[in-house]
Amino acid sequence: MSNARILVVEDERITAEDLKDGLKSLGYEVPAVVHSGEDAVCKATELQPDLVLMDIKLEGEMDGIEAAGEIKKHFDIPVIYLTAYSDEDTLERARRTEPSGYVLKEPSGFVHKPFKESELHTIIELTLYRHKMEKNHDQWLEAMLESVNEALIATDENGKIRFMNHIAEDITGWIREEAVNRDLVDVFKVQKSEFDISELRVDVNDYSIDRIMLNDKNGAKIPVRANLSHITDNKGNINGMTLVFCNLT
Repeated sequence: MSNARILVVEDERITAEDLKDGLKSLGYEVPAVVHSGEDAVCKATELQPDLVLMDIKLEGEMDGIEAAGEIKKHFDIPVIYLTAYSDEDTLERARRTEPSGYVLKEPSGFVHKPFKESELHTIIELTLYRHKMEKNHDQWLEAMLESVNEALIATDENGKIRFMNHIAEDITGWIREEAVNRDLVDVFKVQKSEFDISELRVDVNDYSIDRIMLNDKNGAKIPVRANLSHITDNKGNINGMTLVFCNLT
């Protein structure tokens, strides 16, 4: 995928220049090379690159893992970690940010390049292709969910909102951009005694109530009918929830 724009985050300047030159020789654009986690977040915000190559260990208060977490929290940008050998605790922190892959760096002091160009090229192309396919799938899924004629909110396994359609926006008073990554209970606010989403038992796959008072973002009370269902994989693991509701007025 030539002409993809790649942000390089590497605090070893010789390695950073090698990466920049290698990426350009492979046909990629490198709009910026930065050396700290703080600058990585700023440049990702400013440039919106197609991909970020992020060194795990960076000097300063924000390391590569924290910077990657901030970027993925706010933007749909894949991150590939550049790493030499790291301790298990560091690798576990890195895994929690769900990177798109890893490129192993050779120890400093080697006369050859600190990375294998063919390996770098392969993982970048696979990451860009997978990201494109996932984005296309998400757009298809979003279009399908928008066609539902009732309000719909979908969450991840932790109850964080991942999607809401325009009818849900109208009823709750929240726009999707504000609601995404918030807890469901912060957006779909009802009296606990009536419908306690946060304490829904994991063995209940479908929970419904015929009438409940919803407090919208502006404090207005709206009677709704609601149905909450688990999203499970083929092994029965809960991956999220869907909340479907309608305005009874």
